[in-house]
Amino acid sequence: MKSYNLLDEPWLPVRYADGQVKDIGLLQLFADAKQISALAETAPPSLIALYRLLLVITHRAFTHKFGTWSARDMARYYREGLPVDAIHDYLERWRERFYVFHPEWPFMQVAALAVAEETRAKSKSWTQIVLASSSGNAPVLFDHAVDTLGSSLPVSSLMCQLLGFLQFTPGGLVKTVRDSDKAGALANTAAILPVGETLAQTLCLALHPSKPEGEGDLPAWEKPQPDIAALRGEPALATGPNDRYTRLSRAVLLLPDNDGGQTISQIRFAAGLALADDEHVPDSMASYRAGSVGMVRLGFSEGRAVWRDLPTFLPDASGKHALPAAVLGYANLVLQRLGESSGWLAVMVLGLASDQAKLLRWRVERFALPQRLLAQEDAAEVLRIYLREGEDLFKSIKEKACSMLANTMPDPKHKDTRSRARAVFDNGPATASYFSTLESRLPQLLVFLADNRLDTADAYWRSAKLAAAELSWATVCRQLGTSARALRARALHESFYLGLIKSLRPVIASLPEEPSHV
Repeated sequence: MKSYNLLDEPWLPVRYADGQVKDIGLLQLFADAKQISALAETAPPSLIALYRLLLVITHRAFTHKFGTWSARDMARYYREGLPVDAIHDYLERWRERFYVFHPEWPFMQVAALAVAEETRAKSKSWTQIVLASSSGNAPVLFDHAVDTLGSSLPVSSLMCQLLGFLQFTPGGLVKTVRDSDKAGALANTAAILPVGETLAQTLCLALHPSKPEGEGDLPAWEKPQPDIAALRGEPALATGPNDRYTRLSRAVLLLPDNDGGQTISQIRFAAGLALADDEHVPDSMASYRAGSVGMVRLGFSEGRAVWRDLPTFLPDASGKHALPAAVLGYANLVLQRLGESSGWLAVMVLGLASDQAKLLRWRVERFALPQRLLAQEDAAEVLRIYLREGEDLFKSIKEKACSMLANTMPDPKHKDTRSRARAVFDNGPATASYFSTLESRLPQLLVFLADNRLDTADAYWRSAKLAAAELSWATVCRQLGTSARALRARALHESFYLGLIKSLRPVIASLPEEPSHV
């Protein structure tokens, strides 16, 4: 028996321009896209997964209606609104595939789990697919429930959680159909999304372009339902963004409770359609920065704010330092077609970090970037140099500070002493003091770069680095204490520190000589 169609049921949380927050279905969402400011989902993995779902629906609707389209078309939709009729026609065409409960086509699920020998008699708690919940031996993020206490979740909430889980699930043991499975498309990724003033504008900015071979890049609901043999198959490359944004990285089947199918307490679960990695075709929402060996996908690291990696969002002519997310290029093309060259682009960065199967942290950050930096490689290089200078100065300060701390300990030249000194530094406030000071100055620096006021920007960033260095060094000196050994260590290293910041101090012009009087 089929029930709960996502085209009509209120399951998507949205925020309207007047501040009202409500749950609506897919048909109403696209009808109101010009009045909706943003999705109102609060869990970062689910939030980006929902945007990806909407982008796929929009892309497939345009493919069916128009075949191909250009940045000029997207600019027109940005100004005038999305062609809602085309999107509604597409959704109605595939209405049968948008039922949550369906004997043959459950949305973003695998119907075969109901009859497969490996899964038909087994079920798990819904917490298995909710990243914030404690499940098995995973560390707790927000939920302190335990597996032995049964509970249920509304279908609307669980569908949002399922989409986030499929995108961000870490690789690891599954032990059903296959022993283990690969990670979701966005595992350990800080996903990047350009944001407009309305939902319609956001979709126009972030939509992946049309391609002649677009019919081959299908979302999960337009493909045949996978059987157990498909779940046992080898990892497969994504055919394109539509496939990647909706890949069934785990096989899930939701089991409705006996309340008319409004809540769910149990699910069936197994390995999914594993996604193979292709370094030559990165995810459209992932940026890469230079690592010790090749490019590294940008993620969330403990103690490191995303703004320190802003250069990875910007064009790099050399290709050595960064590979910005393709979605930023899509947005830049639309803005150029709109005739905007001196504006700003809001960017949201969100995702979840994990260590193997252990979930560590999730985060949402938002920035406003000058379009000049996105469109001009020389302007982007200026910011890249400034931020690199800030990182290099910190490394030098840390090196001297750790040496100073080691000199307050017995046997200061021993490698174990050096390690203890680094641990003291890392656990102290110096790092946070330094980078929080620079972060507070970053918005004004971007304003100067947007206005092409390079001399002013240079002087301003020197003063920012000086302020950050002075605060960071002062915090380390307070850590030292006032013992005789501490004072000797400080005296020994002070000159090195002063040498580091000498070039940052403003140059004071010499006063003219007094005229001589006869």
